[in-house]
Amino acid sequence: MRRVELFESIRIDHQKFGLSKREICKRRQVGRQTVNQALESAVPPERKKVVRTSPVLTDEIKSFIDGILESDKKAPRKQRHTARRIWQRVAEEFSSAAKEVTVRRYVRIRKRQLAIGAQAFVPQHHPAGAQFEVDFYEALIHFSFGSAVAKIISVRSEFSGASFHVAYPAQTQAAFLEGIALGLEFLGGTPIRIRFDNLRQAVARILRGKRRIQQDRFICFRSHYLFEADFTTPGLQGAHEKGGVENEQGRFRRRWLVPVPRFSGWTALNDYLAGCCIKDLSRVAEGKTLTIGELAQMEKEFLKPLPTERFETGQIGEGKVDQKARVTVKTNRYSVPASLVGRKVSWRMSPMTIELSYEGKAVAVHDLVHGRAQEVLVLDHYLEVLLDKPGAFPGALPLHQARLSGDFSQIYDQLWQRLCARSSKSEGTRQMIEVLLLHRRYSKSVMHQSVTQALELGAIAPSGVELFARRTESTNLFVEPPALNVGRLSRFDRPLPETTPYDALLGEVAVK
Repeated sequence: MRRVELFESIRIDHQKFGLSKREICKRRQVGRQTVNQALESAVPPERKKVVRTSPVLTDEIKSFIDGILESDKKAPRKQRHTARRIWQRVAEEFSSAAKEVTVRRYVRIRKRQLAIGAQAFVPQHHPAGAQFEVDFYEALIHFSFGSAVAKIISVRSEFSGASFHVAYPAQTQAAFLEGIALGLEFLGGTPIRIRFDNLRQAVARILRGKRRIQQDRFICFRSHYLFEADFTTPGLQGAHEKGGVENEQGRFRRRWLVPVPRFSGWTALNDYLAGCCIKDLSRVAEGKTLTIGELAQMEKEFLKPLPTERFETGQIGEGKVDQKARVTVKTNRYSVPASLVGRKVSWRMSPMTIELSYEGKAVAVHDLVHGRAQEVLVLDHYLEVLLDKPGAFPGALPLHQARLSGDFSQIYDQLWQRLCARSSKSEGTRQMIEVLLLHRRYSKSVMHQSVTQALELGAIAPSGVELFARRTESTNLFVEPPALNVGRLSRFDRPLPETTPYDALLGEVAVK
């Protein structure tokens, strides 16, 4: 029987049945004190906590333990005393017989009293248009080309709770700046201040206190949109300073990225994330009466309008083309047409691609690779060189990469083998290169059909392949004209002419 039920039974015995205290004690098997407590109040009093003393922990030992706990506040997190280590030091330095559990109990009590390991936080008021929060997080995504860990940047308004999420293959500065720019466009303006972690994309060096040496490009970006940059405390201590975006990342990942989704590519993934951000606008956050979208619409009046032009988030630079028609960008090499060997070309590196240009004209666009000492080569850039050096074609690295990407398929290998079999290996390779040069005039699908037809009909010469390509392209361009509606032309109908008089006239002429 619970204590509250016992008190109820005692009060009923005394008030309803008139039993004396002595009779109640015998009937309920309780003491006189319990009966008195029950008759005084229906609520049982709280039990008194037993105060245990530990005579083995002298005042000297307690002062020693307190000193250790105070000094650990300044020690590295991974080199602080555990309760077991404190017990070992007490046993060694004081020859104390105190048990480990006794020391552990005292350490636990003192840590609670000294507020060590536990932090208290103050609820904050978030005015409209005052502050956004930005942070990266990761999520596993299945693509058609394989699985990858996406680096997703999120921009969140503290006032409305509206957020924007966009994914990139790597956490580069271009991705960082473009993600913020897209987030500001989604949220409808620029706040007074944006809070960040101490990301290397924004912070070059952390100084004492709140001072930071910021990256030059980030300063230009901040100046373009005219917001103040606020950075959290370094390390784990600063995580709570932007808890809104941290919690939003966890919620968004559990809501929209579980189970692990599958997409054809990065564009499809970001289209999906944008749709999820729009759907979240209809959500009502805990403690709010308006939807997130309604609060975001209210906040737009307090945001600064965006500049007429978006900031150029891509990194820009120059590089010299080496003898192998490659330009080094960061630590990776990308190919350009071989005619530019020895020239200086400009490059623009966006989060997904890298564009190479010469004298203001784009000469190559590659998918950006993330790693070190990698090469991205296009076979078309080397075809003129290979015409003069056909012996380098079989072992060419651009040919190997074209095979891996599917640009040089099996039908091209079949055509190459038949060309070499019909003539010499060198001449067959030259003719194969001439076929590849046709890609500059005809699309990939047209060339694939043309090579297939050439192999079937035996017209494998470059001129034959070009003839098939020309015919295939003209066939694809032909569009059957729509049927003509002649219903309104019926008013112009006339009877057919009678030719009998003319026949008679011709007969008379013949007689004469």
